[in-house]
Amino acid sequence: MAETYIYASRIKDLAKKHDMRMSGDAADALNAKIEEMVKAAVQRAKENKRKTVYGFDF
Repeated sequence: MAETYIYASRIKDLAKKHDMRMSGDAADALNAKIEEMVKAAVQRAKENKRKTVYGFDF
């Protein structure tokens, strides 16, 4: 099982505010997307010879 970066309950609450429901695999998919985004931002920072990831790296 992959590491979890989000709280599924909070994501479900957010969807509920918009009168929608979340399937069980939606939180897993979002978690995977977040991991991809962070890895890409880290790579961008490294390419720019930085050890800090900034908002603009995303």
